[in-house]
Amino acid sequence: MTNSAAPSDTPSTNQNPERLSFDNTPPEQTLSRYFATLNAEDFHKTAELFAKDGALNPPFEPPIVGQEAIVAYLDKEAKGLQLFPLRKAVELPESGEICYRVIGKAQTALFTVNVEWVFTLTESAEICSVEVKLLAAMKELLKLKR
Repeated sequence: MTNSAAPSDTPSTNQNPERLSFDNTPPEQTLSRYFATLNAEDFHKTAELFAKDGALNPPFEPPIVGQEAIVAYLDKEAKGLQLFPLRKAVELPESGEICYRVIGKAQTALFTVNVEWVFTLTESAEICSVEVKLLAAMKELLKLKR
């Protein structure tokens, strides 16, 4: 009997979860390139996926706005980070923008944490914003304190 379980809510440094696959539509290809370029530490390519005034909204920090600022931030904060998108959902608000919610894990050399990324894309599949939300209890987050 095969047991297929949902991803664990307990972070573990030994987990290497199965990555989500994206389809060939322009918005999903943008999401795929976002995760691939971040994992490859090709931060210039990651920033090029954003609109000129696009924003990266990391947890516990003000928004990082504009491609150059995003490159500088990722170069400082995202080295060694591996992202594992696991599930996605799409929303089509009336504004014409496209909103994706992606649930997964972010892994560093020291820890793994559950994450939700909320992407807002233009009709031409540029990233307007990405909000990064940590899905952990406060007790778990305090353990990660530098």
